[in-house]
Amino acid sequence: MSGELRLDIDKDTAKGHYSNLAVFSHTPSEFFLDFALVQPQGMAQVVARIITSPQHAKALVRSLADNIRKYEAQYGPIPDLPGGGLPGSEGPQA
Repeated sequence: MSGELRLDIDKDTAKGHYSNLAVFSHTPSEFFLDFALVQPQGMAQVVARIITSPQHAKALVRSLADNIRKYEAQYGPIPDLPGGGLPGSEGPQA
C-alpha cells in the first residue's frame, strides 16, 4: 500500500467514548483492550473493546509513546496519577 491512508468514520463512531480506565489482557494470538468509565460510585462500565493481533498491539504502544513525546514537547510533562495507577486500580495497569 502506498500513499496516505484515508479513514472513513460515521457520525456515531466519530463521537467517541470517554474512558478513565483501561484493562488489557491477551491470549497467544490476540490482545484485548477494554476501555471503561469509572463513575464516582465505584462502578465501572466497559464502553469499548478492541481486539487486535500482538503485532498491532506492539505497533500501537510505539505509536502512543511517540504521540505522548510529541504532546509533552508541545504542552509540557503529563503528571502521573496519584498512586501511580489508573482510577480504580490497585496499582499500575497497562
